[in-house]
Amino acid sequence: MSGLIKEITSTANPLIKEIRALAMKKNRDASNTFIAEGLKLVTDAVERGWDIRTLVHGRRLEDDLAARVEALAAKVHARGGNVLQVSEKVLGAISKRDNPQIVLAVIEQNWMPLDEVKPSRSGLWVALDRVRDPGNLGTIIRTADAAGADGVLLIGATTDPFALEAVRATMGSIFHLPLARASNEQFLKWRSNWPGIVVGTHLSGAVDHRTIDYQDKPVMILMGNEQQGLPDMLARECDHLALIAMDGAADSLNLAIATGIMLFEARRHALILEPLND
Repeated sequence: MSGLIKEITSTANPLIKEIRALAMKKNRDASNTFIAEGLKLVTDAVERGWDIRTLVHGRRLEDDLAARVEALAAKVHARGGNVLQVSEKVLGAISKRDNPQIVLAVIEQNWMPLDEVKPSRSGLWVALDRVRDPGNLGTIIRTADAAGADGVLLIGATTDPFALEAVRATMGSIFHLPLARASNEQFLKWRSNWPGIVVGTHLSGAVDHRTIDYQDKPVMILMGNEQQGLPDMLARECDHLALIAMDGAADSLNLAIATGIMLFEARRHALILEPLND
């Protein structure tokens, strides 16, 4: 079925109201969709095979962008998605920015079932407990992608990775990296069958994070909430509790920075056995 092609100039249009409503998590959950902004991100989603429900683009396109946007719109329409050409006022109302991106899309969410999280011999996953800040979550997804991780597992009441701020922070990595989710109970049951090691960070960590043997086994990096860290229940599930040594006066690190340090340390050890591709 071919999608709808329509020009819209009013923010009161019902289709635009539906898209704007996706700013709220309850509406994203109900429709199983989210918004991604920018030509690069939307192109990444299309190329990775994500289901684009609606493509929205501005009317005034610079010559160097017009052909790319038109080609993208043709692909979305051919796959049955809607294509809306809108005014800059409408774009700004959706993105809530004075200088909005010229392209955005409503995309179907994509989750990996927990029972399909089965790592390779030297696989690397990140598990996050109750992350509150969507910018942190998006940055972690982007960093995990850069480190060659296999995916990200969200535990408990972690913020929505499909919130607009989180999607922006991923810079497109949300379309490259599998995401899974689990309640505390589901995670504990699933963890009992994890074939490798689980490494968590903790202020009372027993070992320097650089001394852990990450080689030749799947690794799960388990990170806690920004304010509270790992709860005892999850700390007990770790094979190693690590402390990131710091030399300055700061007593803590931003969660995304700390996760990046752990990921690249684990990946550095894995490189000895499995070099990254050029």
